[in-house]
Amino acid sequence: MMRRYRLAFLLSAVLIGLCSAAPAAQQPPNLIVIFCDDLGYGDLGCFGHPTIRTPHLNRMAAEGMKFTQFYAAAPVCTPSRAALMTGRLPLRNGMCSNTRRVLFPDSKGGLPSEEITIAEALKAKGYATACIGKWHLGHLPPFLPTNHGFDVYFGIPYSNDMDRIADAPRGREAFWQPKIEYWNVPLMRQTQIIERPADQTTITRRYTEEAQRFIRERRDGPFFLYLPHSMPHVPLFRTPEFTDRSLRGLYGDVIEELDWSVGQVLETVREAGIAENTLVMFTSDNGPWLTFDQQGGSAGLLRDGKGSTWDGGMRVPTLAWWPGTVAAGSVCAGLASTMDIFATAHAMAGIELPRDRVLDTHDLTPLLRSSGASTRDTFFYYRAYELMAVRWGPWKAHFMTQAAYGQPKPETHDPPVLYHLEHDPSEKYDVAGQHPEVLEKIRELVAEHRKTLEPAPSQLEL
Repeated sequence: MMRRYRLAFLLSAVLIGLCSAAPAAQQPPNLIVIFCDDLGYGDLGCFGHPTIRTPHLNRMAAEGMKFTQFYAAAPVCTPSRAALMTGRLPLRNGMCSNTRRVLFPDSKGGLPSEEITIAEALKAKGYATACIGKWHLGHLPPFLPTNHGFDVYFGIPYSNDMDRIADAPRGREAFWQPKIEYWNVPLMRQTQIIERPADQTTITRRYTEEAQRFIRERRDGPFFLYLPHSMPHVPLFRTPEFTDRSLRGLYGDVIEELDWSVGQVLETVREAGIAENTLVMFTSDNGPWLTFDQQGGSAGLLRDGKGSTWDGGMRVPTLAWWPGTVAAGSVCAGLASTMDIFATAHAMAGIELPRDRVLDTHDLTPLLRSSGASTRDTFFYYRAYELMAVRWGPWKAHFMTQAAYGQPKPETHDPPVLYHLEHDPSEKYDVAGQHPEVLEKIRELVAEHRKTLEPAPSQLEL
């Protein structure tokens, strides 16, 4: 009798233990996406910059994965951000334009309500959600983050060089010696403007502190934190603590403060005891704004920069950190894109992808877990509604080329020019004549791709 009682007691204890452990075991991972503005492929120490010091990002790379062939979906910010949020090419939801490249303070449109964002999908699964930083997907109330799945919003609604006041210095003089009062940019909390003009000298620090607060408050998870920094988009600002610290000058100061910010976020995750249940991805919305000379960044050995579909405009420095899941010091040379964060978030949370729309997203979780390779072998380079180039494996065919700035019309190529990006990442040597079979395959891929296209009217032209 006593033995049966003891066995029943032990069995009961085991069952209670299993039940009490179940919530922790079933807790889906947290997701943090740190998104810089105009950061170039060559701007970080871990991507080869010789004088900008990025110890925290270097450590993130050493403890996680570095992506060497990771692409933003567009070469400018509004369409790029729309693609990240929805896992769809911008022409599918109208978040691009052949005449107005991005949204402006007088724009009437924004991300359509029928689009499904990462935040909306995760919120439906019980995630707490926050957007802290630059939004640029519509500044009017229907389009703000709080109407696209985010519980919390703190940041500026568009680029920090907009709302320039009439009596600011003309031309680029205002950028060479920037002052806060030259740009009447609003800082918002939820749907209310709390400061105007925003004190941009403190903007990186304040975004960081808000992010840390959110992580601490939501440490019991699950949560999704989207941290789209305003920097290093011009005008460049940094706090006094980072003034004249970098050998690279003002631009380097700004990058080194962003590096500090990443270090603060990762340390907050560690201190909260949730590092092994949190994926942090760091990337950029497009390449560097080269026309701003020393106040713009570097694409490294890649050609051109922001605004172009040469690789310097769309291949971006990217890191993934997830202790215990992502192998330390790993490097991914496979194709991947900011659009892939959408499918990755769904997979992490155990959510089915939407079936009522065409998606352009691939799940990265097998790659992050070292259990598989990238499933993306093709990438389409769009400049607004124009398909400019296609990458297939190591090959990139340009149907049209146009420099980021200073070339008013694109040059059409028939036959296309062709580069082998693994042999020639600077896109210098056209090998189309030697590989007609590659061009034929790429034409077939384009034909299949175009069968899925129903371009939406531009939201940027409303």
